[in-house]
Amino acid sequence: MEELFKTIWSNETWLWALGIISILSFVASLVFIPYLIVRMPADYFTAEKRHKTPWADKHIVIRTVLITLKNCLGLVLVVMGLAMLVLPGQGLLTLFIGLICLNFPGKYRLEKWLIQQKSVQRSIDWLRQRAGSEPLKYD
Repeated sequence: MEELFKTIWSNETWLWALGIISILSFVASLVFIPYLIVRMPADYFTAEKRHKTPWADKHIVIRTVLITLKNCLGLVLVVMGLAMLVLPGQGLLTLFIGLICLNFPGKYRLEKWLIQQKSVQRSIDWLRQRAGSEPLKYD
């Protein structure tokens, strides 16, 4: 274990890179996450099935590129959210938005369960109220 700490502290470039990434992800979470939460439709979680995506009628190539970009963004946000559980930032909200961006089976049920957690619900409702948006409707 002592070897590991010596290795980490001796590599100043990695420490600076991790510090800069941490600061950038913290600032991005303060700006980007509230923006996405405020723009989410109030009835997003009331439907039985997932809403139709805006690009569902586009050409297959455009749709594939957009879905790939959305999933890449989701993956980055999930990783950032996990990191922010121990680093400064809005870890739970970042994880939540990351999950919304990803595509996987059972995702909608997971989102609905997660949004019903009191701490997440309070945070989201507070952000939406501050922005003058209608609160999210839940089942």
